Amino acid sequence: MTEIKRHHTNTRMSQIVEHGEVIYLAGQVGTAGADVAKQTQDCLDKVDALLAEVGSDKTRILQSTIWLADMADFAAMNAVWDAWVPEGHAPARACGESKLATPEYLVEVLVIAAKA
Repeated sequence: MTEIKRHHTNTRMSQIVEHGEVIYLAGQVGTAGADVAKQTQDCLDKVDALLAEVGSDKTRILQSTIWLADMADFAAMNAVWDAWVPEGHAPARACGESKLATPEYLVEVLVIAAKA
């Protein structure tokens, strides 16, 4: 049976779950109240840090789901995303509009990655 490892776990969720050679990250949000570009960069910085913690990195991302509070922010979020994703390593990705945990959050990023 493949071991499941959970990191930064509380009663509600884990920030990282490892199962076999796959890493699942909880949805990452940025600084509440900041503009969407800043929040997106914050999310991606958190993704970088969490993946590094378990020995992986953004070149190993398999899939990402991005939730925007307003699709009007799509271009601004994509400008940050496009600068962050290494050339040749774009993951499968979906982006949609959804109400987030609080109105101050404009973007949330979820990631599934392979171990390095």
